[in-house]
Amino acid sequence: MSDYGGGDGDDMGMEYGMGEENADNLIEEEQYLEDYDAAAANGNMDVDENGERANEPDSTDYAENRQVVESGDMEAQRAARELNTVKGVKNRKIASEKRTTTPYMTKYERARVLGTRALQISMNAPVLVDVEGETDPLQIAIKELREKKIPLVVRRYLPDGWYEDWTCEELL
Repeated sequence: MSDYGGGDGDDMGMEYGMGEENADNLIEEEQYLEDYDAAAANGNMDVDENGERANEPDSTDYAENRQVVESGDMEAQRAARELNTVKGVKNRKIASEKRTTTPYMTKYERARVLGTRALQISMNAPVLVDVEGETDPLQIAIKELREKKIPLVVRRYLPDGWYEDWTCEELL
């Protein structure tokens, strides 16, 4: 019995995929063009007067959120450039009193914060809690997090491009 499901033994020695290039499996270009033209004539396919497919997505369909700037509009060009600058990114910050996400640290944020702080401690950053003989940087970082002494900020990006900043002291 073959590993590929054959049971009668007559396919022994054939590799997987062999026999796919038989003449029965191939289609001639002329037949393809005839089928294509027949489908267009029957209305099964949208074709314009030049024989090209209509209603196919092109590169402009994916740029819905991009701002179109005409070459003469200098003010619009300046505004479009500002969106990709540091100033444009800073304008997308949500004020602390208007934040909408929960004040709870997720397990992913906790892992990222602990890993970052443990790396800092292992590179001889000042420790902000009493160590009590502890030498493991991760355990020290966990103790700092428990006492809310980690000086890191968690930035949460929202789907619309805006973001919220939370300090580790604010998150529960």
